[in-house]
Amino acid sequence: MEEESRLTSCTGSSLLQPLSDITSLPLDQVNFVACQLGALLSAFWFRLFLPPSSTRPLTRHLVATGLGLYFAFFCFGWYALHFLLQSGLTYVIMLLTGAQHMHKSCLLVALSYLSLCQISCVYVFHYGMYSADFTGPMMVITQKITSLAFEIHDGMARKEEQLTPGQKLLAIRRMPSPLEYFSYNCNFLGILAGPTCSYNDYIGFIEGRKSEPSAPSPNTEVVKKVSTSFFCLLVFLSVCKVFPVERNIDDDFLSSTPRCAQVIYLYLSMLTTRPKYYFVWTLADAINNAAGFGFNGYGSDGSARWDRISNLRILNIEFATSFKDFLDNWNIQTAHWLKRVCYERCPYYPTAATFILSAMWHGAYPGYYLTFLTGIFITLAARAVRHNVRPLFLRSQTLKRVYDVVTWAATQICICYMVVPFVLLSVGPSLKFYRSWYFGLHVVCILLAVALPVKPRHLRLKEQRHLQATHRNCIQREKTT
Repeated sequence: MEEESRLTSCTGSSLLQPLSDITSLPLDQVNFVACQLGALLSAFWFRLFLPPSSTRPLTRHLVATGLGLYFAFFCFGWYALHFLLQSGLTYVIMLLTGAQHMHKSCLLVALSYLSLCQISCVYVFHYGMYSADFTGPMMVITQKITSLAFEIHDGMARKEEQLTPGQKLLAIRRMPSPLEYFSYNCNFLGILAGPTCSYNDYIGFIEGRKSEPSAPSPNTEVVKKVSTSFFCLLVFLSVCKVFPVERNIDDDFLSSTPRCAQVIYLYLSMLTTRPKYYFVWTLADAINNAAGFGFNGYGSDGSARWDRISNLRILNIEFATSFKDFLDNWNIQTAHWLKRVCYERCPYYPTAATFILSAMWHGAYPGYYLTFLTGIFITLAARAVRHNVRPLFLRSQTLKRVYDVVTWAATQICICYMVVPFVLLSVGPSLKFYRSWYFGLHVVCILLAVALPVKPRHLRLKEQRHLQATHRNCIQREKTT
């Protein structure tokens, strides 16, 4: 009973306990979904009744922040104070260290604060519990704090010629006010599930600078995304128990099941874990769109694009033909954050550093570190194969289709192999799974990375442009014949 009391103490309001009892879902998850639906309705109201054309930015900041903190306290109770403490502490550090050093200080402090909270959740709460704990929103806030610190550093401490085109676009030329800062970190559009957006985009949305008179109503897109998200939730609730990931390490299963069937089951068991992420991220995207945030112009076919801060592309994930394609379409805003604060700036071994930072950001479970350390080997091997083998299959459409089918299957197996520890969480079960595969993909990836040379980045980019032109010419020749 004491254990149960401790587990429920972080779930915030008990107002929806009857609904939790009826649905047999944990109260914290019921609170989370209810608050996201409340945020969705609030987003429509925010866009219709507090438009930037007739509402002062001060009012929009206050309302966005007030609603965000209300939803946070409803979900997490007094644990939501960590959102304010982490944000407040790093704002003071920004003021004290100045633009020259704030990016390093804020990365260290924000990530350390997050890690301490994650470690406390592992040891204070039940190990292995998947729940809507308060460190989830803190992960998004950590991204925002560190992104902002790096963007201020770029805008106020570095020369224009030192910046990449992307850094020039995101650079911030003045220190945000406390209200702007807390509004960016704690607004109701993204406090519970993100996604992360750039500070300039958010301030432009609040002040109306990013609004375009020709932008269409987001209602159709919102309905589409909400429908998609709840369909994904239904799929997850229907099939998640049919293919439990833990069966991949069951002794009877391993001893009685042919290897081919084990591979198929591995794919199905990991496939059924993804819809819960699709639900959370697609609904979060719909909330931002409902408020009028996320418009990204028009596509080549004239259709409106509401994907400026989208966090995933489901079909691109499921049909990815390379490890890079999968990562480019999964948790997109986190990938942008890792690229901007680590990969582009790390002078040595940027790939390894980026995966290690990702593991630290995700949490204290050992399975996370096993997953992302494995990701380093898979990334290096996939890069080597792509640059050495792929050009051989671009000579005709038939060969390219064969290559795409093979690489799709290889990508899915590699992703599943890599992510099993992320789901199992602890060391013992994770290593048991890898031992059952004789660490096969680790060995293969290391051999490929060592055996196949990869050219320097600037030469790879030049060759890639040449290959794309050759491929286009090949397609044109096939059409004419």
